[in-house]
Amino acid sequence: MSAIDRVFEELRKTGRKAFMPFITAGDPDLAFTADVICELVARGSNLCEVGIPYSDPIADGPVIQASYTRALERGIKVGAILETLGQLAPELPAPMVTMVSYSIVYRHGLEAYVDAAQAAGVAGAIVPDLPIEEAHRLAEVCRQRDFSLVQLITPTTPRDRALQIAAQATGFIYYVSVTGITGERTELPPDIVQSVGWLRGQTPLPICIGFGISRPEHVRMLAPVADGLIVGSAIVRRIAEAAHKPRQQVLTEIGDYAAGLIEAMGE
Repeated sequence: MSAIDRVFEELRKTGRKAFMPFITAGDPDLAFTADVICELVARGSNLCEVGIPYSDPIADGPVIQASYTRALERGIKVGAILETLGQLAPELPAPMVTMVSYSIVYRHGLEAYVDAAQAAGVAGAIVPDLPIEEAHRLAEVCRQRDFSLVQLITPTTPRDRALQIAAQATGFIYYVSVTGITGERTELPPDIVQSVGWLRGQTPLPICIGFGISRPEHVRMLAPVADGLIVGSAIVRRIAEAAHKPRQQVLTEIGDYAAGLIEAMGE
């Protein structure tokens, strides 16, 4: 049983749902990334998704794209990211998952990347640009190491393909709530509840919903059908303001924001 499996098992015992923030590694720097992760976990986050900056993001909206650009311009390296996460992991009660392009994994070598990530205390990876037809080798590497390989399913994924993806996924399924890119939205599609309900009947894996979630009303709408909710752009946008405000003030604002969403999950 992986660290991610244990988190969802404990949450199910108590009828709770997971809150998973997304943070871009190295924006504005790795020291602040570490502080943000610690703040979010202290406020009740159950897992943390850490974005590995990449020059050609697949489905990221302008807020996350800009954060990747800022980190890359400062010369952020994968090794330094994993070193920072490795320093956090021993004292962090919430598993960390990397959002990483397959080109980065491939360049390092599949076994080498997974081994390095696991040595740093990372529990799994989300690889958004790896199609299911080409994922078998990485899936096997991850399975051998009990390292979760999270797969994405979107509103436009045909149902037969969704079943194939669910069969290969481990850890949890990342259900993309909207068609398009990441970013804060005022409203989410009304049919998402029905779509996730169908998927829940097809797989025993936890289903976490992401893209567009930024408001308590979104959380109240989705928490009843999801095992977890992922919030990214709204947090990354607040982190970007670190350049214009005292860092402790930004940390407190991010923590308060996350705490409000977590509270809404229990309403």
